[in-house]
Amino acid sequence: MFNNILLATTASPNCDNAAKVAFDMQLKWGAKLIVLHVVGVYRSNYTPFGKKSETIKKKMMDKEYAALIIEEMKNIYAEELKHTQNIVLKAKIGRPDKEILSMAHEKDVDLIIMGAHTREEGVGPLRLRSVVGNTMQRVAKSAPCPIIIISRPCTANWKLFSNILFGTDFSKASDSAFPFAYELAKEVGAKLHFFHALNIYYGEAGQVRQQAEIEEMIKDARKKIEKRYISQLGGFDNYEIEVWEGIPYIEIVKFAREKNCDLIVLAHHTKIIESSLASFGSTTEQVVLRATQPVASVNRPDRLSEM
Repeated sequence: MFNNILLATTASPNCDNAAKVAFDMQLKWGAKLIVLHVVGVYRSNYTPFGKKSETIKKKMMDKEYAALIIEEMKNIYAEELKHTQNIVLKAKIGRPDKEILSMAHEKDVDLIIMGAHTREEGVGPLRLRSVVGNTMQRVAKSAPCPIIIISRPCTANWKLFSNILFGTDFSKASDSAFPFAYELAKEVGAKLHFFHALNIYYGEAGQVRQQAEIEEMIKDARKKIEKRYISQLGGFDNYEIEVWEGIPYIEIVKFAREKNCDLIVLAHHTKIIESSLASFGSTTEQVVLRATQPVASVNRPDRLSEM
């Protein structure tokens, strides 16, 4: 299913969780894994491998400097590199999101893997009070393929995973994310959990709907799932449907934990607009920040049709 995977990393501890998933997936599919580190030029000349005494802004990424960074990456990922020859290390200089997207197009990658944050201040107590990292947001907005975002240490073992959660709000964007979840579940024999979180609050004052109305909405949501998605499964029968009521991102995280899901698949956004212009959806963002599972953000149905 995956032939070319791109891991975008700073090769720092902040990206260790994303790296683990990427290396697991490379072994699972025997895919070519491109490990890319971009040296940013817009933030105090910072790089994990260079010192401020060298003004990176004033020098180009020559072969010697790139070789130095790649050598450091070889040391950091030495254990992973022992297990396969199908890993390529790359170093670039520039704005990280642009270089990541450029590499994804150039190498025709099927999947991008990256962390939600690349800076220390984006992790820990500030996590739930801030948005996900700017680089990740920009990449998710324009990625030519699905992107898996790793925010916390993962409980999943990608070589043996068995439960995939597909969360839908019945938008056109969610419909576009469905093929990725379905094809992946079918490929690895995983159980596919169709999940809809029914928001029971409405109005500016946040009134709660009457219980009878909630129960009717739950029945209607199940029917929608059967009509929109189950009808497309053919002979695939390893699935279940769940509709819970509450705040969507909280219910998604709770359900994923209860079912021991290895992956959460969501649409990048829910509004019916061009994906490259859409902001990162608030539900997806909150799930990324809170879930212990990797979250796949999907925004390009045209790419999925080729998988």
